[in-house]
Amino acid sequence: MAQVYFYGTGRRKNAIARVFLSPGSGNIKVNGHDLHKYLGRGTLEMIARQPLVTTGTAGKFDVRATVSGGGVSGQAGAIRLGIARALIQADPNLRPALKKAGFLTRDPRMKERRKYGLKKARRAPQFSKR
Repeated sequence: MAQVYFYGTGRRKNAIARVFLSPGSGNIKVNGHDLHKYLGRGTLEMIARQPLVTTGTAGKFDVRATVSGGGVSGQAGAIRLGIARALIQADPNLRPALKKAGFLTRDPRMKERRKYGLKKARRAPQFSKR
């Protein structure tokens, strides 16, 4: 029998997370590693778990995520969005709670591009009068 799972894609900055939710005991694996081992910081782990805690489904689903790009903070945000989108697929009644908490909004902030004549996006070369 095929395993039942729900899918959600999450993005933040340059990080992209593909999240698969399946009924289980609450295990969270990211790129084959445990969530705590992969992210390393408790705050990032908390960010990734927020949708499950808010909806009260923390022990009901196993999460398997594949993340690429960006840094650990962006990846944690991408996992959070992916989990929230997958939870809506699993149970559409959870949408109001997730929407109110702001977990369904894609964070649009990106790194600003570097402009010619400048050292970074906005940093100008040092000015000297003589």
